[in-house]
Amino acid sequence: MMNDERWAELQQVEDMAYFRADLCCYSPESYTLEEKREICNEMLLASRAIERAMRDDFDQLPPELRIKLLDMLCASGSMSEQFWKGLLIGEMPTCPNQVAN
Repeated sequence: MMNDERWAELQQVEDMAYFRADLCCYSPESYTLEEKREICNEMLLASRAIERAMRDDFDQLPPELRIKLLDMLCASGSMSEQFWKGLLIGEMPTCPNQVAN
């Protein structure tokens, strides 16, 4: 499992990338096309790093905890069941064994 310090670092990188994007949206004429492309790439890479870390942490859980966590997230209503399964598993499982393995 990733430690809190590493999670904070990933979140800080993502926050900075999205902050730069907000600045760019506020004053687009202040940025070149290349700078805008770089900002978009930073946002994408930062978000993907967090998603990858979430998947890695999920994969390290024992099978029974993976099932319980996935059930809890799907029932939370914060995102769709398909979103959580796609994020944490990578594809839509057809049976519980796919979540546990």
